[in-house]
Amino acid sequence: MAHFDDVREIESDTSGLGLRIGIVMSRFNEDVSEGLLDACRDELLKCGVRPEDMLLITVPGALEIPLALQKLAQSRNHDALIALGAVIRGETYHFEIVANQSARGVMEVQLETGVPVANAILTTDDEDQAYERMTEKGADAARVALEMANLLFQL
Repeated sequence: MAHFDDVREIESDTSGLGLRIGIVMSRFNEDVSEGLLDACRDELLKCGVRPEDMLLITVPGALEIPLALQKLAQSRNHDALIALGAVIRGETYHFEIVANQSARGVMEVQLETGVPVANAILTTDDEDQAYERMTEKGADAARVALEMANLLFQL
């Protein structure tokens, strides 16, 4: 990353001290979602988020995640939100619909409300890919949520 002596720069900050985080998790493909959640929670704790400052909501599937995120964002009780789930390719076009529409909904929530949302809804070709990615993506989502919340506070 380029740094300039004559340009003010806002540094990345993934400290979770004092931040309130809402998590919406799909119960569909539950083993993968639980793996995402475990990694996400561990990373949030490591970054200083207190357990009492985390709220977990579960929903049936990835298409229901955006509505729950929207309600959480509108409440103004959370500094950042995290979407967790897994959409695994099947033999029909349904995969594309669920993957695309859940991603669109997550993006709309953050743009319409100004509350950052880290999207860790995995979209994979098979379960093996999902299992391989869940730990890294769960932890990534935690850091993204914290960094974006802190960035917005500074802006």
